[in-house]
Amino acid sequence: MRLAFMGTPEFAVPTLDALVAAGHDVAVVYTQPPRPANRGKKLTPSAVQQRAEELGLLVRSPLSLRHEDAQADFAALGLDVAIVAAYGLILPPPVLNAPIHGCLNVHGSLLPRWRGAAPVQRAILAGDATTGVMVMQMEAGLDTGPVRATTEIEIGDKTTGQLTMELAELGAELMVGTLADLEACPCVAQPEDGVTYATKIDKTETKLDFSVSAEAVERQIRAFNPAPGAWFEFEGERYRILSADIVPAHGAAGTVIDDQLTIACNTNAIRPTRIQRAGKPAMPTADLLRGKAIPAGSVLL
Repeated sequence: MRLAFMGTPEFAVPTLDALVAAGHDVAVVYTQPPRPANRGKKLTPSAVQQRAEELGLLVRSPLSLRHEDAQADFAALGLDVAIVAAYGLILPPPVLNAPIHGCLNVHGSLLPRWRGAAPVQRAILAGDATTGVMVMQMEAGLDTGPVRATTEIEIGDKTTGQLTMELAELGAELMVGTLADLEACPCVAQPEDGVTYATKIDKTETKLDFSVSAEAVERQIRAFNPAPGAWFEFEGERYRILSADIVPAHGAAGTVIDDQLTIACNTNAIRPTRIQRAGKPAMPTADLLRGKAIPAGSVLL
């Protein structure tokens, strides 16, 4: 098929690669404009733009698709279909309706659960046992369109980084299979029951709250790994916990109860296994404690 690909982060790259490998004619790649990144705040192209340029594909990065000229440029492509994967811009009706087969979206949840911007993080935070990836026929509402194909997987003890890339690979396979025979993948309306919204992660959510159960704290750590990171403060410094075990220990919530940095929660405790001090590389917790003691009795903010 002649198609446009619309995506921005690393999650979208496997789908782009799979479409090219399957022999589709990728007429253009749409992605968000370069953004300031890293400490130098240098303008950096998106992961999709970098991969598209490696593949020799035409790249467009408009700030918006609401303007008539941008919509006319899109319509002039004469597309069979547009494939969308975490693009990050709203597609207005003239864009949604321009391709013959409309726009198909790779979405990383089991719709209608976790519509919106952060479905992987929200699924982990909520303690969901399973999640998945879907190919959805897009319409004007927020992830409300009918579904053409679904793959379901267990979450287990995966971090957001691990689960996102697993879903990305599965989504790429699912999209290629769907395009191979659209008639065999008819649209099925989403159920009206069970709708939840995966709102964008706010930085205030990343501060660890030890007043909840150790299980909830451990989910918070996995949900914010690799970014933006779940953290606590000690002696005015931030420490990001990257992984932790749940242990059957007790104490005042937020208090260190031994020399292994075991931290009491409302029920049970967590013992960080990998940690990162501000401005330092990540390391095993035992290595950190050899250079910076956080003694038993310390209260973490």
